[in-house]
Amino acid sequence: MVDVGGKDETHRVARAQGTIRMKPETFAMIAQGTAKKGDVIGIARVAAIMASKKTAELIPLCHPIALTRVAVDFELNAEASEVRCIAVCETRGQTGVEMEALTAVEVGLLTIYDMCKAVDRFMEITGVRLLEKSGGKSGHWVAPA
Repeated sequence: MVDVGGKDETHRVARAQGTIRMKPETFAMIAQGTAKKGDVIGIARVAAIMASKKTAELIPLCHPIALTRVAVDFELNAEASEVRCIAVCETRGQTGVEMEALTAVEVGLLTIYDMCKAVDRFMEITGVRLLEKSGGKSGHWVAPA
């Protein structure tokens, strides 16, 4: 692991997103809350938050981080039959939380896939990326549009 012991503790924030596309019928099932396994969005939110807290266990050489805040939101787009997941992770520490935000997004979307795969195996997870980060020596960064 990279030595971060000499770095200053700063407030660090990272925001990431990703999308899962599906058949219109699958989207309707999620939006209406009629999936056999239950509340897809609610369960995906909890899974994403839990995953962010376990990032260091999943990604080799990733530092364990004491997260001070994790927020996960889902935007439903009926026209495109897709769900977008946006995760924001925060800490006060010596290293950033980009991996935690990205892990939250991936696991949130994978949870949607898992809960709906019996009715739609053609779902596609796309566009997982870091949108913004702040804190630390490199300061504030925003992904190009």
